[in-house]
Amino acid sequence: MGTAKFIFASAAAITMLTSNAFADDMTGMVTSINRLNNTISIQETQKGTVGGSAGGAGALQQYKAKDAAMLDAVHAGDRVTYTATDTDGASTLTKLQKQ
Repeated sequence: MGTAKFIFASAAAITMLTSNAFADDMTGMVTSINRLNNTISIQETQKGTVGGSAGGAGALQQYKAKDAAMLDAVHAGDRVTYTATDTDGASTLTKLQKQ
């Protein structure tokens, strides 16, 4: 019985670690920044083939910055790569880099 619990606990831990460790960076364009609320809106760039039927722009998403200093290097209109997490329905930006 102890071995089975260990195996299930290990499998759960590996699943949680790999889901965050191998998350792909997303790309998009900054549409607005609210430095007072520490939020940023990013229009996600669609990944796919050229000439695909999905169009060029993805969903507009608003994120809360993990650290206010992240927003200092970017401005509206900048193309960025970013990583975000979704915790309790709130999207939090964990990495932001100007392209």
